[in-house]
Amino acid sequence: MSARLTVEALSCLRGGRILFKGLGFALQHGEALLLTGPNGVGKSSLLRIIAGLLPAFSGHVETSGGIALADEHMALDPRLPLAETLGYWARIDGGNRDTVVDALAAFDLTRLAEVPVRMLSTGQRRRATLARVHAANAAIWLLDEPGNGLDAASLALLAAAMAAHRAKGGIILAASHQMLDLPGAASLTLEAAV
Repeated sequence: MSARLTVEALSCLRGGRILFKGLGFALQHGEALLLTGPNGVGKSSLLRIIAGLLPAFSGHVETSGGIALADEHMALDPRLPLAETLGYWARIDGGNRDTVVDALAAFDLTRLAEVPVRMLSTGQRRRATLARVHAANAAIWLLDEPGNGLDAASLALLAAAMAAHRAKGGIILAASHQMLDLPGAASLTLEAAV
């Protein structure tokens, strides 16, 4: 898997105020970056800019490899069985039936494959969101508070999935208020722009 993410002189304007400015970093295959900082400084906005969902105020982002984002928006049809809705997104994002099967297994959701998404618990929904990222077969994972709603066993599954992704050459950029098991990850603390 070939992956590269470069952020140069990036600034973000939201609601008439600058959240961050002049931000720069680079990640290559197998690397990870843990993004920290108080609420409201632009961690989620940064991930959304990189994903192409928000425009940058200035600067630019260069990527090599597909991008998958897991944030507070589950983006799974609540009426459909879990495997079916994961399959829908996998086909769009470059995954396939095998990546869906692997993603269900990675997040201990195989037994829930035929359950409609609306019937899943909060923790199961969070794991389903992470499974959607896994099933996309994207080189770059953007994870916004990936540990929220997860118990200790599910956090271990997340750690294993992130380690496997990095071992294949994938990149992880994770914004989190809690500690994540990302050995060797660089860290970046966003602070309020002045």
